[in-house]
Amino acid sequence: MTPTSREPSALYDPPELTQDRWVWGGRRLLAKMIGEFAYEEIIEPVPVGPGDADRYSLRLDGPAAEREGEESGEAGTEGERGAAAEGHGRPPAAHLTFRARRGSYGSWHVDPASLTLAEGDGPPRPFGDPLRFLVESRRTLGIDGATLGHLIRELTVTLAADARLDRTAFTAAQLAELGYAELEGHQTGHPWLVLNKGRIGFSASDTARWAPEARHAGPLPWIAVHTDLAAYRGVAGLDTAERLYDRELAPATRESFANILRARGLNPQTYLYLPVHPWQWDDVVLPLFAPSVAAGAIVPLPTDGDVRLPQQSIRTFLNTSRPDRHTVKLPLSVLNTLVWRGLPTGRTLAAPAVTAWMQALRDADPFLRDECRVILLGEVASVTVEHPLYDGLPEVPYQYKELLGVIWREPITRHLAPGERARTLASLLHTDPNGRAFVAELVARSGLPPDVWLRHLFSALLPSLLHFLYRYGTVFSPHGENAIVVFDDKDVPVRLAVKDFVDDVNVSARPLPEHASMPDDVREVLLTEPPGFLTQFIHSGLFVGVFRYLAPLCQEQLGISEAAFWSAVRAEILRHQARAPELKERYEMFDLLTPRIERLCLNRNRLHLDGYRDRPQRPHAAVHGTVPNPLRQP
Repeated sequence: MTPTSREPSALYDPPELTQDRWVWGGRRLLAKMIGEFAYEEIIEPVPVGPGDADRYSLRLDGPAAEREGEESGEAGTEGERGAAAEGHGRPPAAHLTFRARRGSYGSWHVDPASLTLAEGDGPPRPFGDPLRFLVESRRTLGIDGATLGHLIRELTVTLAADARLDRTAFTAAQLAELGYAELEGHQTGHPWLVLNKGRIGFSASDTARWAPEARHAGPLPWIAVHTDLAAYRGVAGLDTAERLYDRELAPATRESFANILRARGLNPQTYLYLPVHPWQWDDVVLPLFAPSVAAGAIVPLPTDGDVRLPQQSIRTFLNTSRPDRHTVKLPLSVLNTLVWRGLPTGRTLAAPAVTAWMQALRDADPFLRDECRVILLGEVASVTVEHPLYDGLPEVPYQYKELLGVIWREPITRHLAPGERARTLASLLHTDPNGRAFVAELVARSGLPPDVWLRHLFSALLPSLLHFLYRYGTVFSPHGENAIVVFDDKDVPVRLAVKDFVDDVNVSARPLPEHASMPDDVREVLLTEPPGFLTQFIHSGLFVGVFRYLAPLCQEQLGISEAAFWSAVRAEILRHQARAPELKERYEMFDLLTPRIERLCLNRNRLHLDGYRDRPQRPHAAVHGTVPNPLRQP
């Protein structure tokens, strides 16, 4: 198994890195940064004046004042530092001005073309450098030097990935023709997180090979791991590894794997087979499992021959050679967005049990099964591999307890009826190089009025999510990648598919009778939350994390005001509640219509809460104040 992306024969020269793309991408990313930082109240822009209601100003620290303060050893509060900079002969701080429209949940939508910078007494000039903004506003942002260093790296790499996407961008019409797997490679990443493609651990050539925007499908190698280290779990019908391999591996492939083991004097019956990410093998498995490799407890194997394509989650691969075969989710020790993208050993082991319980709830419920026809893409089998040392040390950083394993997930194609097609919810937020929103393209293709199409979207998404919440005290995290919209042959939304159970399913901490059927191994791994916070997974995952961006797109390109958008969402919630009036107490317990909700902050976590420090548990979103709920009746 040789490295695929680090051959020393030639320097990697990325064709996407041109000045024009860098400048335009930077301006767009800076607008996003200001909007999201303002939403989370990391920064507080102020109106320019009463005659220009949508124009705002933000004071930057300025590099000269910062350097002088550091050299003289001055400290003091932020206000004192600002006064010193303005009043002691130092160059005055710069001011960034821009136009922005305020939206739902107190959000900001910044116009990239409006960004200007005024320094001292000089005239304003166009400005679009997010890296310089980060450096010259670091005191305003409240970030320390160590965090700043890593932020600059992540921001630069994210902007380079955006340049790659711009170079190969399709029109909305072209995107509408793509299949589910291919469309994933055209998405621009998490809409809320500014540093959404930082991928700390990847080199530039690694990114060109393994990032989803590279759209590079290829084979994955496999390994054999002795059952002293590895454990298998599967749902009914896949309760043994042999049954899984019967479906996933051709007989000739299994025989070749077994022959490799026999040639080394090893017994194939005492080994489990699993694919491994080549980067993970090279950067993590060989260095950290070297004793196990030396002892023959881990044995490298060739590929199974199938071609797989990385998806937006970067560690998930769809089988493009045989779409009926399972998707594989592999650990990848790369820091991206908020966490290291490994696979926690305990949760990976429990994934099939969580799937079995969730699907049993669905299958026994006529509303979910027959009316919603919701698709739950089961995590049907898993192999976990414990590290001989790290897994027994609770105090070590969590990244060292998520190193090796695999989850096999049902493919979406297996569940689609003739004429149906699937797209992640995140794709609806995409805008092409001509400024056309993908959602506008789909609405046009459907032939329906925009308001009618949106009602179809809400009725496809919400009823099953609400029913799981109200009836079972169970909630998914229906963010843009976990929620998949199923469309009919006219591109009208008809139903929902959901994935990623073991990581993103949470249950009510207040016991409910419906939890009696929950097996102990499921109860041990699913996170619990008070009822009042459980609703946050729908608010923050779906409404804030997706609809907060979809609503202004619909206003700009479909002629549907944000007020009308949220009124339609509220109407769908009330329509669902009217179906089952006997659950009135649950509607009050899990209240989605409160006047305000807590503001979850994803960017604050990186800037202020966790930064880049190692810790024994995975980080969570920060909470900062509250925001008005657009679903509340005026």
